[in-house]
Amino acid sequence: MALTAQSSIGDWLNDPTGGELIKGLLAQSGANADSLAPILGLPLQQLVALSQGQMPQSVVDDLVRAANGGEIPAETEPTGWVEKVTPGRFDGKTIIVTGAASGIGKATASRIAREGGRVIAADISAEKLDALKAQFPGIITVAGDLTKQDAIDAVIAAAGDRIDGLANIAGINDDFSPAGETPDAVWDRVIAINLTAPFKLMRAVLPLMEAAGTGSILNVSSEAGLRGNASGNAYTASKHGIIGVTKSAAFMYGPKGIRVNSVAPGGVATGIPMPPNMSEVGSARLAPFQQAIPTVATAEHLAASITFLLSDDAVNINGAIVASDGGWSVQ
Repeated sequence: MALTAQSSIGDWLNDPTGGELIKGLLAQSGANADSLAPILGLPLQQLVALSQGQMPQSVVDDLVRAANGGEIPAETEPTGWVEKVTPGRFDGKTIIVTGAASGIGKATASRIAREGGRVIAADISAEKLDALKAQFPGIITVAGDLTKQDAIDAVIAAAGDRIDGLANIAGINDDFSPAGETPDAVWDRVIAINLTAPFKLMRAVLPLMEAAGTGSILNVSSEAGLRGNASGNAYTASKHGIIGVTKSAAFMYGPKGIRVNSVAPGGVATGIPMPPNMSEVGSARLAPFQQAIPTVATAEHLAASITFLLSDDAVNINGAIVASDGGWSVQ
């Protein structure tokens, strides 16, 4: 069977020709095949996103050509997990999705739209939102910085008088610094984006949901919300905080027909860049534990978990923290 960009990295390594090509690529950066262990199940194409801009699409295309005598063969059916849309699951529902222009947010907005939902897509990047709308014309886009109240007000105004769901997905990384090193600027920005903005959006939608007697909120936490060795001080604090906000709201509003849950991702191939000036101390301390990630997911894998909890399929689930992390949390 021909190797393509959609063939898994494991299939490439197991192929005599493909394996040598991948090993040669890794050798150029001083890496070896062992470093690919968590992502063996991902398609080769995913390396472009994982590289955070370091690997252009041309590198993948060249690998495919080299493995197939200079030609790029037609794509075959992908192996492994394939996203399966549930038609009509969000019919008649208005769902706000933050961070919707890329990564997990884009995958979630896309899936809800394809399942019949009216999506209010919020993100700081107007350009990327325009690209999303070009792909899904029915999506309503709102560009703005959700740490600012006027941006939150704009999102709520775009949604209208009834909001059935909120997916708080937007977030940023920290610099891996331990508490003794964390700069004010890192702490303030990470907490503002990862914790305060989701709280303020929840505060804005809850009265509308309460009036309707129904609603579903999904807050994205992280493996760093479950343990202390997955990221730096600020990010870990923000994601633990999201879990607290989720549990409190689930307790307070559950009797009013509103469900509030959280997904805690592990490694995800989204290509979100790390900030500059990463802490050497924190990075060194975290490295052995990050290398123990059992598998890296795609944005679509996380969208599957998120849309399930947002949908009526999760009717009896409230206050849950779902570790969508490939089993990392049980290690």
